[in-house]
Amino acid sequence: MKKRILLTSFDIWLPHQQSNSSDDLLIEVGKLNSLVYDLTFLRQLPVDGQLASSQVQAKIEVVQPNYIILCGMAESRKQLSVEKIASKAENILQTTVDLEQLVAKATAIEISDDCGKFVCEHLYYSVLDYLRQHQLTIGCIFVHVPVLTQENFGGIFADFLLIVDKLALL
Repeated sequence: MKKRILLTSFDIWLPHQQSNSSDDLLIEVGKLNSLVYDLTFLRQLPVDGQLASSQVQAKIEVVQPNYIILCGMAESRKQLSVEKIASKAENILQTTVDLEQLVAKATAIEISDDCGKFVCEHLYYSVLDYLRQHQLTIGCIFVHVPVLTQENFGGIFADFLLIVDKLALL
């Protein structure tokens, strides 16, 4: 049976942005016909924590994925960052996915403890909390994607596909 993976991205939020790199990356992943997974895309989520969380939770109910890859843009980062934790006030939630195993053999992926204090962390925390409250054994990670350029796209794309492949094998 094919592994079902839900992938999400955000819309742009600043006037100077032509696109969101996380969404650009998912567009390219969606063009591949060679993947043996059942991928569902929930692209261009609103840059609003509550609305984005509600949309993702509704999609989880419909798709019932084995894994969720939440993606967001991080303009200041230079490589993919897989987030270990998300926090809300004093509460901290951690992914159940073994990130060390997930990023092994990647060219340039960092494991991060800083999901930011913007909509990315709100969404990640909300989804992890939703999975915990509903006792769902769905693996969920958050990946920050740097601005994509001609120079870095190939490596970032390859590393992202490595993440997708490894998740499907867990």
